[in-house]
Amino acid sequence: MNKNVGGYDRVWRFVVGAVLLVAGVVGYAGMVRVAVGPVPQALVALLLVLLGVILIVTGYTQTCLLNRLLGLNTYDPRGR
Repeated sequence: MNKNVGGYDRVWRFVVGAVLLVAGVVGYAGMVRVAVGPVPQALVALLLVLLGVILIVTGYTQTCLLNRLLGLNTYDPRGR
């Protein structure tokens, strides 16, 4: 797969991914309430962790399947 994540998109993925990961971990530990309506606390916390990890990994590898499906490419091979 060719790189298609770069610039501010990559930075955004690292920042939001880290925030979601931390929110999921502290939510799972019960330190913060993250449950939404009838959805259990643990399930929402695990979903937050999963989304955070996905964003961090796609930022690190600079490849994203969703970007590819939508035809988006924010990667600049010149490194700008």
